[in-house]
Amino acid sequence: MLILTHATLMNPGVLETSSLPKKFLGRVLVAPLAAGFGTWGRLVVEMQVLRFAVTLLPFALAPVLVPRLAMPVMEAPVLMVMLVVLVEMKVLRLTAPARAAQVDPDEAARRLDTLSFRARSCLRRIAARHDLREGSLHLVVEQSELARLPPLTLVSVQGDLPGPHVLSLDPEDRDMLRKGLFDATFTERDLLAVNHRDNLYLREITQEARAVSAHARLAALLEVGATAR
Repeated sequence: MLILTHATLMNPGVLETSSLPKKFLGRVLVAPLAAGFGTWGRLVVEMQVLRFAVTLLPFALAPVLVPRLAMPVMEAPVLMVMLVVLVEMKVLRLTAPARAAQVDPDEAARRLDTLSFRARSCLRRIAARHDLREGSLHLVVEQSELARLPPLTLVSVQGDLPGPHVLSLDPEDRDMLRKGLFDATFTERDLLAVNHRDNLYLREITQEARAVSAHARLAALLEVGATAR
């Protein structure tokens, strides 16, 4: 899980938005700080142009390795298109029947309820910790639709006042999201199975800032005080 905020990205400019929810995958390349080789590799796979280039690499190498194949390769654009479609739609993505078989409807509903409950709990704590009293907070969980690869999950907290923006989260906020959204009983793969079933890969959970209780705000105030000591 990558938490997208100003302190976690080399290119925080990608967080700018004019509407909510802000979508990242397929639109911008996020460059996380302190990311390992595996994370970078997974992000690179999301670049469609690079996937196309790798898929078509045999067509580029064939004329070099076997010169007599140069003309047949140049005259086979339909075959190239067919190979790209095969890899993109059959290898990297699931068919409609395979998506439907990922999880049954009752279990899918239970998992979405779990996500909503946990997300709103996190949003209430963030609103209280930052003393936000107006507008709405949106926890946006975006996952890659590519199957048969490790899940790629991007999490951001977005607000609508004074205008659409992605919140700047401090280390305590980010730690709370890491611990509060997913665990052994509800994993990123569990959510991805539901997203495959629904063919919907961006989930948005909203919490009104004014609905955060005084008790939650007091608890957050005490928590911030304890952390500052």
